[in-house]
Amino acid sequence: MALHLGDIVPNFTQASTHGDINFYEWAGDSWVVLFSHPADFTPVCTTELGTVAKLKPEFDKRNVKAIALSVDDVESHTGWVGDIEETQNTTLNYPILADADKKVSELYDMIHPNAAANITVRSVFVIDPSKKLRLTLTYPPSTGRNFEELLRVIDSLQLTDNYSVATPVDWKDGDDCVIVPSLKDPEVLKEKFPKGYTEIKPYLRVTPQPNR
Repeated sequence: MALHLGDIVPNFTQASTHGDINFYEWAGDSWVVLFSHPADFTPVCTTELGTVAKLKPEFDKRNVKAIALSVDDVESHTGWVGDIEETQNTTLNYPILADADKKVSELYDMIHPNAAANITVRSVFVIDPSKKLRLTLTYPPSTGRNFEELLRVIDSLQLTDNYSVATPVDWKDGDDCVIVPSLKDPEVLKEKFPKGYTEIKPYLRVTPQPNR
């Protein structure tokens, strides 16, 4: 099943290192970062899982829950968790889904046969509280992900949802934003952007970040 941005992601119930998880119930009203791994006891994945554990305070500030997936079973995951915590100097504070039956991998199209026939590629899904898919990233199994970039994207998505702004190239939290093109009424603009804005072109209007 191919998932597209704006789709409602499918629900599932699956075993994990934190017990059986019904995804919708577990997610609740939070944002979710669901990210997959080719297999347990793999070097790049071990570093990623440790980094996400260390970033939990940043995820919490943004109302985001993290959940990982690997095609191995819970017993294998449990052994791997010990290695992750030992080598990455952290405590794993979020669940790893077991997907030995590849149910979730197939639901979310995580297996790309021409890249790796029997294992998941390194997929990332950012899902909002209404269960809509807001971002997908797909990495090859050999390339570690940049989770600071995921936090940056989540900041941008939440700004757009709350303040009718978009974020320009290389934007970071605290930088100026651009006003979405659909807003044209001068009175609405004045109300929404009391700090004012600079019109470079009619379609390119720069404003200070509204929540700063």
